[in-house]
Amino acid sequence: MTAGIGLIGCGRIGRLHARHVAGIDGLRLAAVCDAVPAASASLAAELEVPVADSPTALMARSDIDAVAICSPTATHVDLITEAAASGLPAFCEKPVSLDLAEAERAISAVAAAGTSVQLGFNRRFDPSHRAVAAAAHGGELGELHIVRITSRDPAPPPHDYVAGSGGIFADMMIHDFDMARFVTGAEVAEVYAAGAVRIDPAIGELGDWDTAVAVLTHADGTITTIDNSRQAVYGYDQRVEAFGSTGAMASQNLTVHGAVRSGPAGTASAPMPWFFTERYAESYRAEWAAFVEVLAGEPPPVTLEDGRACLAIALAATRSACEGHPVSVSEFSS
Repeated sequence: MTAGIGLIGCGRIGRLHARHVAGIDGLRLAAVCDAVPAASASLAAELEVPVADSPTALMARSDIDAVAICSPTATHVDLITEAAASGLPAFCEKPVSLDLAEAERAISAVAAAGTSVQLGFNRRFDPSHRAVAAAAHGGELGELHIVRITSRDPAPPPHDYVAGSGGIFADMMIHDFDMARFVTGAEVAEVYAAGAVRIDPAIGELGDWDTAVAVLTHADGTITTIDNSRQAVYGYDQRVEAFGSTGAMASQNLTVHGAVRSGPAGTASAPMPWFFTERYAESYRAEWAAFVEVLAGEPPPVTLEDGRACLAIALAATRSACEGHPVSVSEFSS
């Protein structure tokens, strides 16, 4: 059986997902919609699929078996609950919400309807990061002591994006909070975070930071350190290391090809991929392949509960950076 996917949201991330869906066995892109008609019309023409006038109209189509929610974060919960009421499984981009009560509403709606939602923390599906997590979970590193995560973008996002993003901890570092939970297998108990404006003063004027670090203390005693920057001039910097009592394992940055040039001036490799669309292309394909299994009845590999847990960490980190002291994640428990 090939499942028909209805895509809601035809912006940058929606277009990326649409193109990956079109190449996954067991899935086909059945229809698209967007609040901006030109966006849906453009993507529909590219991929030769019909346009629905609204999410409700899209979900009502007989050829839709599941929905992909790639619209702005503020719309996620309403669309998740509408999909659940329609009996449709959903894939939803991160974060599930910027509000914990709203995240709980989505969780409750899906549980009541008996449907499934897979959340888009795609980095779990990256082969290098998965290998680090597997080594940690399999005991190859002994007792886990420290996890180190670096995520640095090549250039700051547009100011209008920053204004509605929820801040660097909820927008950017939330991927790393999920990776910390994924690699350690342990929940986060406490966060100590700091933020600074080192790149673009306008980001500070919007009430956000462009440079941030966080120290997470997990419930089992493991410590995770995370650093984020909105501007790494050398490319998209993504690294994860797990260090334990019997060894360490790390995922290194990829380069656009594996050739290395040597000469009198030294040795040089190719540059790193410039952005997430290239660096994580394989992980996006893998998460959609996993969604095929969800449609066949398997539990989602990344759940709304995972999203809620990461949102709580992000809120704790934001408070910590504002107030200058460690914050317990339990303060954001329901």
